Amino acid sequence: MYGSYTGRSRTRRRAAGLRTTGTAAALGAALLLAGCSGDGDGGGKKSAPTVDQQPKDKDPYWVNPDGNAARQVAAYTEDGDAKNAALIRKIAQQPVGEWITPDNPESQVRGITEAAAAADRDALLVLYNVPHRDCGQFSKGGASDGDSYRSWLDGVAKGIGDRSATVILEPDALLHLVDGCTPQEFHEERYDLLKGAIQRLKQQPATKVYLDAGNAGWQSPDALFQPLQRAGIAEADGFSLNVSNFQTTAVSTEFGKKLSEKIGNKPFVIDTSRNGNGPYTGGDPAESWCNPPGRALGEAPTTQTGDELVDAYLWIKRPGESDGDCKGGPKAGDWWPEYALGLASATQ
Repeated sequence: MYGSYTGRSRTRRRAAGLRTTGTAAALGAALLLAGCSGDGDGGGKKSAPTVDQQPKDKDPYWVNPDGNAARQVAAYTEDGDAKNAALIRKIAQQPVGEWITPDNPESQVRGITEAAAAADRDALLVLYNVPHRDCGQFSKGGASDGDSYRSWLDGVAKGIGDRSATVILEPDALLHLVDGCTPQEFHEERYDLLKGAIQRLKQQPATKVYLDAGNAGWQSPDALFQPLQRAGIAEADGFSLNVSNFQTTAVSTEFGKKLSEKIGNKPFVIDTSRNGNGPYTGGDPAESWCNPPGRALGEAPTTQTGDELVDAYLWIKRPGESDGDCKGGPKAGDWWPEYALGLASATQ
């Protein structure tokens, strides 16, 4: 699910400022609020990409003016490619999750939340650093041990401070306990880490926490409710569904309501970033989730869902960033403009 930008094609080099991870992201966001940023090719200064915030009553989350998509719009515009610039703007103009990297979490998060607060918006943060993450697959990694994770998480919480933030907590971490992907020897620690993370984050006065519960195509509500309870869902604001996946909003909503009934009617949020055409049914079923072709952007992020149990539609996975080095894609988390163009062009 996650990786850092490395740059491979000419388009990516022209937008070398596309990297938005680490402390550089926080500092870059602050610079952009002042109206300037470094030129991606290393020469001088130029105007920052212009991206407006969405209406606050519809979508209170911060649109990062220095995000990958915004910089891609700037690169296409500089090249005189108005058609592709317009397509990528469909992504750039929406708020997306800020995935917090392992290094310097406090300064990263402080920069993001301060930039969001300065724009009178809330930050949307994704924490994806639990030990033994992703079972050694495309996004393997995470903190080296439980103590390292707790220290990292404490840095995140301190970086949030009293500013408004919504946290999506550890995509896949719970599901990999349920499906057996994570070895049994790590289960007790992970439950403890997830519960402790909720408790620590909820010490921040304006922070909402949604514990990830997978997607409608992976396990059933009956298999999930007890693990969610053990992981501390009672103290969270709710749970998240469909992160980095493609299940439709209707299917995700039905699944979420069934699960909610079993855990005290907790509300939930749905990742609609790439579910416009639903899940991919071709190729190897084991990799149907990884850079599937022919997908489309889903519903725009909003808190006006029309359903009291669905707190928001969010773009938690950042559209245009790779799922992993499958189907010709770069490593997980790298910006992939060709895929971004496909998502945008397939969207009605």
